[in-house]
Amino acid sequence: MSSNPPSKRQLYSVLIAAFLGWMFDGFEMGLFPLIGQPALKDLLGPESPASDAAAWFGAIIAVFLVGAASGGVLFGWLGDKIGRVRAMSLSIFTYAIFTGLCGFATEAWHIAVLRFIASLGMGGEWSLGVALVNEVWPGKSRALIAGLIGAAANVGFLLVALLSMGLGEVIGGVEVFLKAIGLSDATTNNLLANSAWRFLMISGAFPALIIFFIRLFVSESEKWEDEKAKGATSHWSNTDLIGVFIACAAALGIIWVWSPAMANLHWVWATLITFVGLAVALWGYLHPVKQYLARAISAGSLNAETQGRVIRMMLFGAALAGVALLGTWGSIQWAPRWAAELMPDTATVKHYAKEKTQLATSIGAIVATIIAAVAAGRYGRRITYTVLCMGSIASALYFYQGNSTFGSGFLFAAFLAGGVTASFYGFFPLYFPELFPTSVRATGQGFAYNFGRIFAAIGGLQTAMLMKAFDGSFAKTGSTLACIYLIGIVIIWFGPETRGKELPE
Repeated sequence: MSSNPPSKRQLYSVLIAAFLGWMFDGFEMGLFPLIGQPALKDLLGPESPASDAAAWFGAIIAVFLVGAASGGVLFGWLGDKIGRVRAMSLSIFTYAIFTGLCGFATEAWHIAVLRFIASLGMGGEWSLGVALVNEVWPGKSRALIAGLIGAAANVGFLLVALLSMGLGEVIGGVEVFLKAIGLSDATTNNLLANSAWRFLMISGAFPALIIFFIRLFVSESEKWEDEKAKGATSHWSNTDLIGVFIACAAALGIIWVWSPAMANLHWVWATLITFVGLAVALWGYLHPVKQYLARAISAGSLNAETQGRVIRMMLFGAALAGVALLGTWGSIQWAPRWAAELMPDTATVKHYAKEKTQLATSIGAIVATIIAAVAAGRYGRRITYTVLCMGSIASALYFYQGNSTFGSGFLFAAFLAGGVTASFYGFFPLYFPELFPTSVRATGQGFAYNFGRIFAAIGGLQTAMLMKAFDGSFAKTGSTLACIYLIGIVIIWFGPETRGKELPE
Protein backbone atom coordinates (compact mmCIF):
# COMPACT_ATOMS: atom_id res chain seq x y z
CA MET A 1 0.00 0.00 0.00
CA SER A 2 1.33 3.45 -0.92
CA SER A 3 2.46 5.60 2.00
CA ASN A 4 3.40 8.78 0.13
CA PRO A 5 1.35 11.70 1.46
CA PRO A 6 -0.44 13.75 -1.21
CA SER A 7 1.07 17.10 -2.14
CA LYS A 8 -0.71 20.38 -1.43
CA ARG A 9 -1.45 20.66 -5.15
CA GLN A 10 -3.15 17.26 -5.09
CA LEU A 11 -5.13 18.10 -1.97
CA TYR A 12 -6.46 21.41 -3.21
CA SER A 13 -7.08 20.33 -6.79
CA VAL A 14 -9.26 17.48 -5.49
CA LEU A 15 -11.12 19.85 -3.16
CA ILE A 16 -11.67 22.46 -5.89
CA ALA A 17 -12.91 19.86 -8.36
CA ALA A 18 -15.33 18.30 -5.89
CA PHE A 19 -16.54 21.70 -4.65
CA LEU A 20 -17.15 23.09 -8.16
CA GLY A 21 -18.79 19.88 -9.33
CA TRP A 22 -21.25 19.87 -6.43
CA MET A 23 -21.77 23.67 -6.55
CA PHE A 24 -22.84 23.58 -10.20
CA ASP A 25 -24.88 20.48 -9.40
CA GLY A 26 -26.76 22.56 -6.82
CA PHE A 27 -27.08 25.46 -9.25
CA GLU A 28 -28.64 23.24 -11.90
CA MET A 29 -30.93 21.59 -9.36
CA GLY A 30 -32.18 25.06 -8.41
CA LEU A 31 -32.35 26.33 -11.98
CA PHE A 32 -35.35 24.28 -13.08
CA PRO A 33 -37.68 25.53 -10.30
CA LEU A 34 -36.77 29.07 -11.44
CA ILE A 35 -37.49 28.64 -15.15
CA GLY A 36 -39.57 25.45 -15.29
CA GLN A 37 -42.96 27.14 -15.31
CA PRO A 38 -42.10 29.65 -18.09
CA ALA A 39 -40.54 26.83 -20.12
CA LEU A 40 -43.58 24.56 -19.80
CA LYS A 41 -46.02 27.36 -20.61
CA ASP A 42 -43.97 28.11 -23.72
CA LEU A 43 -43.83 24.46 -24.81
CA LEU A 44 -47.46 23.64 -24.03
CA GLY A 45 -48.77 26.74 -25.79
CA PRO A 46 -50.91 29.69 -24.70
CA GLU A 47 -54.16 27.73 -24.94
CA SER A 48 -53.03 25.07 -22.48
CA PRO A 49 -54.61 25.37 -18.99
CA ALA A 50 -52.32 26.27 -16.09
CA SER A 51 -53.07 22.90 -14.50
CA ASP A 52 -51.24 21.12 -17.35
CA ALA A 53 -48.03 23.05 -16.69
CA ALA A 54 -48.35 22.36 -12.96
CA ALA A 55 -48.83 18.63 -13.58
CA TRP A 56 -45.80 18.46 -15.89
CA PHE A 57 -43.74 20.48 -13.41
CA GLY A 58 -44.51 18.04 -10.57
CA ALA A 59 -43.84 15.04 -12.78
CA ILE A 60 -40.45 16.40 -13.92
CA ILE A 61 -39.41 17.07 -10.32
CA ALA A 62 -40.39 13.52 -9.34
CA VAL A 63 -38.60 12.03 -12.35
CA PHE A 64 -35.52 14.06 -11.43
CA LEU A 65 -35.49 12.56 -7.92
CA VAL A 66 -35.75 9.01 -9.28
CA GLY A 67 -32.99 9.72 -11.80
CA ALA A 68 -30.72 11.08 -9.08
CA ALA A 69 -31.33 7.97 -6.97
CA SER A 70 -30.44 5.75 -9.94
CA GLY A 71 -27.42 7.87 -10.83
CA GLY A 72 -26.07 7.61 -7.29
CA VAL A 73 -25.80 3.84 -7.69
CA LEU A 74 -24.89 3.83 -11.39
CA PHE A 75 -22.02 6.31 -11.18
CA GLY A 76 -20.98 5.03 -7.76
CA TRP A 77 -20.61 1.59 -9.35
CA LEU A 78 -18.60 3.19 -12.15
CA GLY A 79 -16.38 5.00 -9.67
CA ASP A 80 -15.59 1.79 -7.83
CA LYS A 81 -14.87 0.04 -11.13
CA ILE A 82 -12.88 2.54 -13.21
CA GLY A 83 -11.81 5.13 -10.63
CA ARG A 84 -13.20 8.21 -8.89
CA VAL A 85 -11.71 10.81 -11.25
CA ARG A 86 -12.82 9.28 -14.55
CA ALA A 87 -16.31 8.54 -13.25
CA MET A 88 -16.68 12.04 -11.77
CA SER A 89 -15.73 13.54 -15.14
CA LEU A 90 -18.44 11.47 -16.81
CA SER A 91 -21.05 12.42 -14.20
CA ILE A 92 -20.35 16.15 -14.63
CA PHE A 93 -20.43 15.76 -18.41
CA THR A 94 -23.80 14.00 -18.15
CA TYR A 95 -25.57 16.58 -16.00
CA ALA A 96 -24.04 19.56 -17.83
CA ILE A 97 -24.61 18.49 -21.43
CA PHE A 98 -28.11 17.15 -20.93
CA THR A 99 -29.14 20.24 -18.98
CA GLY A 100 -27.85 22.30 -21.91
CA LEU A 101 -29.82 20.19 -24.40
CA CYS A 102 -33.04 21.11 -22.55
CA GLY A 103 -32.69 24.53 -24.18
CA PHE A 104 -33.46 22.94 -27.57
CA ALA A 105 -36.62 21.12 -26.40
CA THR A 106 -39.79 21.51 -28.50
CA GLU A 107 -42.12 19.36 -26.36
CA ALA A 108 -42.68 19.11 -22.61
CA TRP A 109 -41.73 15.44 -22.61
CA HIS A 110 -38.35 16.37 -24.10
CA ILE A 111 -37.62 18.30 -20.89
CA ALA A 112 -38.70 15.31 -18.79
CA VAL A 113 -36.41 12.87 -20.64
CA LEU A 114 -33.39 15.20 -20.79
CA ARG A 115 -33.84 16.24 -17.17
CA PHE A 116 -33.98 12.57 -16.15
CA ILE A 117 -30.67 11.81 -17.90
CA ALA A 118 -29.09 14.94 -16.41
CA SER A 119 -30.22 13.85 -12.94
CA LEU A 120 -28.29 10.60 -13.31
CA GLY A 121 -25.10 12.65 -13.36
CA MET A 122 -26.27 14.91 -10.55
CA GLY A 123 -26.93 11.94 -8.28
CA GLY A 124 -23.59 10.37 -9.15
CA GLU A 125 -21.38 13.42 -8.72
CA TRP A 126 -21.95 13.63 -4.96
CA SER A 127 -20.85 10.09 -4.17
CA LEU A 128 -17.77 10.34 -6.39
CA GLY A 129 -16.60 13.73 -5.16
CA VAL A 130 -17.14 12.80 -1.52
CA ALA A 131 -15.32 9.47 -1.90
CA LEU A 132 -12.37 11.15 -3.63
CA VAL A 133 -12.03 13.97 -1.09
CA ASN A 134 -12.24 11.65 1.92
CA GLU A 135 -9.69 9.25 0.49
CA VAL A 136 -7.17 12.00 -0.31
CA TRP A 137 -7.44 14.43 2.60
CA PRO A 138 -5.93 13.37 5.96
CA GLY A 139 -8.24 12.33 8.79
CA LYS A 140 -7.75 15.43 10.94
CA SER A 141 -8.97 17.68 8.10
CA ARG A 142 -11.92 15.60 6.91
CA ALA A 143 -14.56 17.24 9.12
CA LEU A 144 -13.96 20.75 7.81
CA ILE A 145 -13.58 19.49 4.23
CA ALA A 146 -16.87 17.58 4.52
CA GLY A 147 -18.57 20.78 5.65
CA LEU A 148 -17.19 22.68 2.68
CA ILE A 149 -18.44 20.00 0.27
CA GLY A 150 -21.84 20.09 1.97
CA ALA A 151 -21.93 23.87 1.58
CA ALA A 152 -21.09 23.71 -2.14
CA ALA A 153 -24.57 22.82 -3.41
CA ASN A 154 -26.06 25.57 -1.24
CA VAL A 155 -23.70 28.07 -2.81
CA GLY A 156 -25.28 26.93 -6.09
CA PHE A 157 -28.78 27.53 -4.70
CA LEU A 158 -27.64 30.96 -3.50
CA LEU A 159 -26.46 31.81 -7.02
CA VAL A 160 -29.86 30.81 -8.39
CA ALA A 161 -31.60 33.14 -5.93
CA LEU A 162 -29.32 36.02 -6.93
CA LEU A 163 -29.91 35.24 -10.59
CA SER A 164 -33.65 35.26 -10.03
CA MET A 165 -33.51 38.70 -8.39
CA GLY A 166 -31.42 40.16 -11.21
CA LEU A 167 -32.91 38.20 -14.09
CA GLY A 168 -34.19 41.29 -15.90
CA GLU A 169 -30.78 42.95 -15.88
CA VAL A 170 -29.10 39.68 -16.89
CA ILE A 171 -31.43 39.22 -19.86
CA GLY A 172 -30.79 42.79 -20.98
CA GLY A 173 -27.03 42.33 -20.85
CA VAL A 174 -27.20 38.98 -22.65
CA GLU A 175 -29.36 40.49 -25.41
CA VAL A 176 -26.71 43.13 -26.10
CA PHE A 177 -24.00 40.47 -26.12
CA LEU A 178 -25.85 38.08 -28.46
CA LYS A 179 -26.53 40.82 -30.97
CA ALA A 180 -22.93 42.01 -30.73
CA ILE A 181 -21.64 38.58 -31.77
CA GLY A 182 -23.91 38.60 -34.82
CA LEU A 183 -27.03 36.64 -33.88
CA SER A 184 -30.18 37.76 -35.65
CA ASP A 185 -33.02 39.47 -33.82
CA ALA A 186 -35.25 36.43 -34.35
CA THR A 187 -32.71 34.02 -32.83
CA THR A 188 -31.97 36.35 -29.94
CA ASN A 189 -35.65 36.85 -29.18
CA ASN A 190 -36.26 33.09 -29.25
CA LEU A 191 -33.40 32.45 -26.83
CA LEU A 192 -34.50 35.18 -24.41
CA ALA A 193 -38.29 34.80 -24.56
CA ASN A 194 -40.27 33.60 -21.52
CA SER A 195 -37.72 34.48 -18.83
CA ALA A 196 -34.84 33.43 -21.12
CA TRP A 197 -35.38 29.78 -20.20
CA ARG A 198 -33.75 28.47 -23.38
CA PHE A 199 -30.60 30.56 -22.91
CA LEU A 200 -30.32 29.64 -19.23
CA MET A 201 -30.75 25.94 -19.97
CA ILE A 202 -28.11 26.06 -22.72
CA SER A 203 -25.82 27.89 -20.30
CA GLY A 204 -26.21 24.88 -18.02
CA ALA A 205 -23.67 23.10 -20.23
CA PHE A 206 -20.94 25.45 -18.97
CA PRO A 207 -19.86 23.19 -16.03
CA ALA A 208 -18.64 20.63 -18.58
CA LEU A 209 -15.51 22.82 -18.77
CA ILE A 210 -14.62 21.62 -15.27
CA ILE A 211 -13.72 18.28 -16.86
CA PHE A 212 -10.63 19.81 -18.45
CA PHE A 213 -9.45 20.98 -15.02
CA ILE A 214 -10.15 17.55 -13.51
CA ARG A 215 -8.31 15.63 -16.22
CA LEU A 216 -5.29 17.96 -16.10
CA PHE A 217 -4.83 18.51 -12.38
CA VAL A 218 -6.75 15.94 -10.31
CA SER A 219 -4.96 12.72 -9.44
CA GLU A 220 -6.74 9.45 -8.77
CA SER A 221 -7.24 8.28 -5.20
CA GLU A 222 -4.28 6.15 -4.10
CA LYS A 223 -6.63 4.10 -1.93
CA TRP A 224 -8.59 3.13 -5.03
CA GLU A 225 -5.36 2.52 -6.94
CA ASP A 226 -4.32 0.10 -4.20
CA GLU A 227 -7.63 -1.75 -4.54
CA LYS A 228 -7.10 -1.96 -8.29
CA ALA A 229 -3.57 -3.29 -7.81
CA LYS A 230 -4.94 -6.03 -5.55
CA GLY A 231 -7.49 -6.99 -8.23
CA ALA A 232 -10.51 -5.93 -6.15
CA THR A 233 -11.98 -3.77 -8.92
CA SER A 234 -12.19 -6.74 -11.31
CA HIS A 235 -15.16 -8.22 -9.46
CA TRP A 236 -17.57 -5.60 -10.83
CA SER A 237 -19.66 -6.80 -13.80
CA ASN A 238 -21.61 -4.80 -16.36
CA THR A 239 -24.44 -7.35 -16.34
CA ASP A 240 -25.24 -6.44 -12.72
CA LEU A 241 -26.53 -3.04 -13.86
CA ILE A 242 -29.76 -4.72 -14.98
CA GLY A 243 -30.75 -4.46 -11.35
CA VAL A 244 -30.38 -0.66 -11.45
CA PHE A 245 -32.54 -0.41 -14.56
CA ILE A 246 -35.25 -2.59 -12.98
CA ALA A 247 -35.09 -0.52 -9.79
CA CYS A 248 -35.39 2.70 -11.77
CA ALA A 249 -38.46 1.40 -13.62
CA ALA A 250 -40.05 0.33 -10.32
CA ALA A 251 -39.43 3.77 -8.80
CA LEU A 252 -40.94 5.51 -11.83
CA GLY A 253 -43.93 3.20 -11.51
CA ILE A 254 -44.45 4.37 -7.93
CA ILE A 255 -44.37 7.99 -9.08
CA TRP A 256 -46.88 7.17 -11.81
CA VAL A 257 -49.50 5.67 -9.47
CA TRP A 258 -49.45 8.80 -7.28
CA SER A 259 -49.47 11.22 -10.21
CA PRO A 260 -52.55 13.21 -11.31
CA ALA A 261 -52.89 10.84 -14.28
CA MET A 262 -53.89 8.07 -11.84
CA ALA A 263 -56.16 10.17 -9.66
CA ASN A 264 -58.98 7.62 -9.98
CA LEU A 265 -56.88 4.76 -8.60
CA HIS A 266 -58.01 3.83 -5.09
CA TRP A 267 -55.47 4.73 -2.42
CA VAL A 268 -55.36 1.14 -1.16
CA TRP A 269 -54.14 -0.10 -4.55
CA ALA A 270 -51.72 2.80 -4.84
CA THR A 271 -50.29 2.01 -1.42
CA LEU A 272 -49.94 -1.70 -2.26
CA ILE A 273 -48.17 -0.89 -5.53
CA THR A 274 -45.89 1.52 -3.65
CA PHE A 275 -44.73 -1.13 -1.19
CA VAL A 276 -44.14 -3.67 -3.95
CA GLY A 277 -42.33 -1.05 -6.03
CA LEU A 278 -40.11 -0.06 -3.11
CA ALA A 279 -39.19 -3.70 -2.50
CA VAL A 280 -38.26 -4.15 -6.18
CA ALA A 281 -36.31 -0.85 -6.21
CA LEU A 282 -34.44 -1.85 -3.06
CA TRP A 283 -33.50 -5.22 -4.55
CA GLY A 284 -32.41 -3.65 -7.83
CA TYR A 285 -30.23 -0.91 -6.38
CA LEU A 286 -28.55 -3.38 -4.00
CA HIS A 287 -28.03 -5.99 -6.73
CA PRO A 288 -24.67 -4.74 -8.15
CA VAL A 289 -23.07 -4.56 -4.69
CA LYS A 290 -24.40 -7.96 -3.60
CA GLN A 291 -23.08 -9.57 -6.77
CA TYR A 292 -19.72 -7.84 -6.38
CA LEU A 293 -19.39 -8.97 -2.78
CA ALA A 294 -20.30 -12.55 -3.68
CA ARG A 295 -17.55 -12.64 -6.34
CA ALA A 296 -15.03 -11.04 -3.97
CA ILE A 297 -15.81 -13.64 -1.30
CA SER A 298 -15.45 -16.48 -3.80
CA ALA A 299 -12.07 -15.08 -4.84
CA GLY A 300 -10.97 -14.82 -1.22
CA SER A 301 -10.72 -11.01 -1.29
CA LEU A 302 -13.43 -10.53 1.35
CA ASN A 303 -15.08 -12.56 4.08
CA ALA A 304 -18.82 -13.23 4.50
CA GLU A 305 -19.00 -10.96 7.54
CA THR A 306 -17.97 -7.98 5.40
CA GLN A 307 -20.81 -8.69 2.96
CA GLY A 308 -23.45 -8.54 5.68
CA ARG A 309 -21.98 -5.39 7.19
CA VAL A 310 -21.86 -3.53 3.86
CA ILE A 311 -25.53 -4.26 3.11
CA ARG A 312 -26.56 -3.24 6.64
CA MET A 313 -24.64 0.02 6.36
CA MET A 314 -26.22 0.77 2.96
CA LEU A 315 -29.70 0.35 4.46
CA PHE A 316 -28.75 2.27 7.59
CA GLY A 317 -27.32 5.17 5.58
CA ALA A 318 -30.37 5.27 3.31
CA ALA A 319 -32.62 5.56 6.37
CA LEU A 320 -30.56 8.46 7.76
CA ALA A 321 -30.55 10.31 4.43
CA GLY A 322 -34.23 9.52 3.83
CA VAL A 323 -35.17 11.36 7.02
CA ALA A 324 -33.17 14.44 6.02
CA LEU A 325 -34.39 14.46 2.41
CA LEU A 326 -38.03 14.03 3.40
CA GLY A 327 -37.66 16.87 5.87
CA THR A 328 -36.06 19.14 3.28
CA TRP A 329 -38.35 18.35 0.33
CA GLY A 330 -41.50 18.00 2.39
CA SER A 331 -41.18 20.94 4.76
CA ILE A 332 -38.66 23.70 4.07
CA GLN A 333 -39.03 23.55 0.27
CA TRP A 334 -42.37 25.34 0.73
CA ALA A 335 -40.75 28.37 2.38
CA PRO A 336 -40.36 30.57 -0.75
CA ARG A 337 -43.92 29.88 -1.91
CA TRP A 338 -45.27 30.56 1.56
CA ALA A 339 -43.36 33.84 1.69
CA ALA A 340 -45.10 35.04 -1.47
CA GLU A 341 -48.52 34.33 0.01
CA LEU A 342 -48.06 35.98 3.41
CA MET A 343 -49.36 39.49 4.08
CA PRO A 344 -46.26 41.73 4.05
CA ASP A 345 -45.33 44.13 6.83
CA THR A 346 -44.67 46.80 4.20
CA ALA A 347 -44.86 47.02 0.45
CA THR A 348 -41.06 47.22 0.28
CA VAL A 349 -40.25 43.86 1.84
CA LYS A 350 -42.90 42.15 -0.28
CA HIS A 351 -40.69 42.77 -3.32
CA TYR A 352 -38.74 39.58 -4.14
CA ALA A 353 -40.26 37.71 -1.18
CA LYS A 354 -39.56 34.29 -2.70
CA GLU A 355 -36.04 35.20 -3.72
CA LYS A 356 -35.16 36.77 -0.36
CA THR A 357 -36.45 33.69 1.40
CA GLN A 358 -34.29 31.42 -0.77
CA LEU A 359 -31.32 33.69 -0.07
CA ALA A 360 -31.95 33.39 3.67
CA THR A 361 -32.30 29.60 3.62
CA SER A 362 -29.26 29.19 1.35
CA ILE A 363 -27.00 31.37 3.51
CA GLY A 364 -28.20 29.51 6.59
CA ALA A 365 -27.45 26.21 4.89
CA ILE A 366 -23.92 27.26 3.89
CA VAL A 367 -23.10 28.20 7.48
CA ALA A 368 -24.83 25.21 9.10
CA THR A 369 -23.34 22.51 6.89
CA ILE A 370 -19.83 23.56 7.91
CA ILE A 371 -20.77 23.81 11.60
CA ALA A 372 -22.48 20.39 11.56
CA ALA A 373 -19.46 18.63 10.04
CA VAL A 374 -17.02 20.26 12.47
CA ALA A 375 -19.32 19.41 15.41
CA ALA A 376 -19.55 15.77 14.28
CA GLY A 377 -15.76 15.63 14.09
CA ARG A 378 -15.39 16.98 17.62
CA TYR A 379 -18.33 15.54 19.55
CA GLY A 380 -19.16 12.36 17.64
CA ARG A 381 -21.44 11.28 14.83
CA ARG A 382 -24.42 9.89 16.75
CA ILE A 383 -24.87 12.75 19.20
CA THR A 384 -24.46 15.33 16.43
CA TYR A 385 -27.09 13.71 14.20
CA THR A 386 -29.47 13.54 17.18
CA VAL A 387 -28.99 17.23 17.93
CA LEU A 388 -29.50 18.10 14.25
CA CYS A 389 -32.83 16.23 14.24
CA MET A 390 -33.99 17.97 17.42
CA GLY A 391 -32.86 21.33 16.08
CA SER A 392 -34.65 20.71 12.78
CA ILE A 393 -37.95 20.05 14.55
CA ALA A 394 -37.57 23.13 16.76
CA SER A 395 -36.49 25.47 13.93
CA ALA A 396 -39.23 24.25 11.56
CA LEU A 397 -41.91 24.72 14.20
CA TYR A 398 -40.54 28.17 15.02
CA PHE A 399 -40.54 29.07 11.35
CA TYR A 400 -44.06 27.84 10.55
CA GLN A 401 -45.81 28.58 13.84
CA GLY A 402 -43.99 31.75 14.83
CA ASN A 403 -44.61 33.80 11.69
CA SER A 404 -47.74 35.22 10.10
CA THR A 405 -46.28 38.04 8.03
CA PHE A 406 -43.28 38.42 5.75
CA GLY A 407 -40.52 40.58 7.16
CA SER A 408 -37.15 40.54 8.90
CA GLY A 409 -38.41 38.13 11.58
CA PHE A 410 -39.63 35.76 8.88
CA LEU A 411 -36.27 35.89 7.08
CA PHE A 412 -34.37 35.22 10.30
CA ALA A 413 -36.57 32.19 10.97
CA ALA A 414 -36.02 31.04 7.37
CA PHE A 415 -32.26 31.46 7.83
CA LEU A 416 -32.42 29.35 11.00
CA ALA A 417 -34.73 26.62 9.68
CA GLY A 418 -33.05 26.48 6.30
CA GLY A 419 -29.68 26.17 7.98
CA VAL A 420 -30.48 23.53 10.58
CA THR A 421 -32.50 21.30 8.23
CA ALA A 422 -29.73 21.50 5.60
CA SER A 423 -26.93 20.85 8.10
CA PHE A 424 -27.25 17.10 7.44
CA TYR A 425 -25.66 17.66 4.03
CA GLY A 426 -22.42 18.61 5.77
CA PHE A 427 -22.73 15.64 8.13
CA PHE A 428 -23.21 12.98 5.43
CA PRO A 429 -19.96 13.70 3.49
CA LEU A 430 -18.10 13.02 6.75
CA TYR A 431 -20.02 10.00 8.06
CA PHE A 432 -21.01 7.99 4.99
CA PRO A 433 -17.47 7.33 3.69
CA GLU A 434 -16.66 5.91 7.13
CA LEU A 435 -19.32 3.21 6.77
CA PHE A 436 -17.84 1.46 3.72
CA PRO A 437 -14.52 -0.12 2.67
CA THR A 438 -12.66 1.48 -0.24
CA SER A 439 -13.71 -1.19 -2.76
CA VAL A 440 -17.43 -0.34 -2.47
CA ARG A 441 -17.28 3.16 -0.99
CA ALA A 442 -18.64 5.15 -3.97
CA THR A 443 -21.45 2.67 -4.67
CA GLY A 444 -22.35 2.23 -1.01
CA GLN A 445 -22.56 5.89 -0.13
CA GLY A 446 -24.16 6.68 -3.49
CA PHE A 447 -26.99 4.32 -2.61
CA ALA A 448 -27.19 5.54 1.00
CA TYR A 449 -27.40 9.21 0.10
CA ASN A 450 -29.64 8.92 -2.94
CA PHE A 451 -32.14 6.14 -2.19
CA GLY A 452 -33.87 8.58 0.14
CA ARG A 453 -34.73 10.67 -2.91
CA ILE A 454 -37.34 8.07 -3.85
CA PHE A 455 -38.96 8.56 -0.45
CA ALA A 456 -38.73 12.31 -1.03
CA ALA A 457 -40.40 11.96 -4.43
CA ILE A 458 -43.26 9.91 -2.95
CA GLY A 459 -43.47 12.28 0.02
CA GLY A 460 -43.51 15.31 -2.26
CA LEU A 461 -46.55 13.93 -4.06
CA GLN A 462 -48.22 13.24 -0.71
CA THR A 463 -47.47 16.76 0.44
CA ALA A 464 -49.98 18.09 -2.08
CA MET A 465 -52.63 15.82 -0.54
CA LEU A 466 -51.63 16.96 2.95
CA MET A 467 -51.89 20.59 1.86
CA LYS A 468 -55.41 19.90 0.66
CA ALA A 469 -56.30 18.24 3.97
CA PHE A 470 -55.08 21.34 5.83
CA ASP A 471 -57.01 23.70 3.51
CA GLY A 472 -53.84 24.88 1.80
CA SER A 473 -52.06 25.85 5.02
CA PHE A 474 -48.29 25.89 4.52
CA ALA A 475 -47.79 26.34 8.26
CA LYS A 476 -49.75 23.23 9.28
CA THR A 477 -48.32 21.10 6.49
CA GLY A 478 -44.71 22.10 7.14
CA SER A 479 -45.07 21.65 10.91
CA THR A 480 -46.58 18.18 10.48
CA LEU A 481 -43.89 16.98 8.10
CA ALA A 482 -41.16 18.17 10.48
CA CYS A 483 -42.11 15.26 12.74
CA ILE A 484 -40.17 12.97 10.35
CA TYR A 485 -37.02 13.95 12.26
CA LEU A 486 -38.26 12.00 15.30
CA ILE A 487 -37.52 8.83 13.34
CA GLY A 488 -33.96 9.97 12.77
CA ILE A 489 -33.38 10.43 16.51
CA VAL A 490 -34.02 6.70 16.95
CA ILE A 491 -32.29 5.33 13.83
CA ILE A 492 -28.88 6.93 14.39
CA TRP A 493 -28.26 4.93 17.56
CA PHE A 494 -28.32 1.68 15.58
CA GLY A 495 -25.24 2.78 13.65
CA PRO A 496 -21.56 2.81 14.57
CA GLU A 497 -19.73 5.69 16.22
CA THR A 498 -16.76 6.41 13.97
CA ARG A 499 -15.19 9.49 15.55
CA GLY A 500 -11.41 9.19 15.72
CA LYS A 501 -11.27 6.15 13.44
CA GLU A 502 -9.57 5.88 10.06
CA LEU A 503 -11.53 5.11 6.90
CA PRO A 504 -12.06 1.35 6.57
CA GLU A 505 -9.89 -0.30 3.93
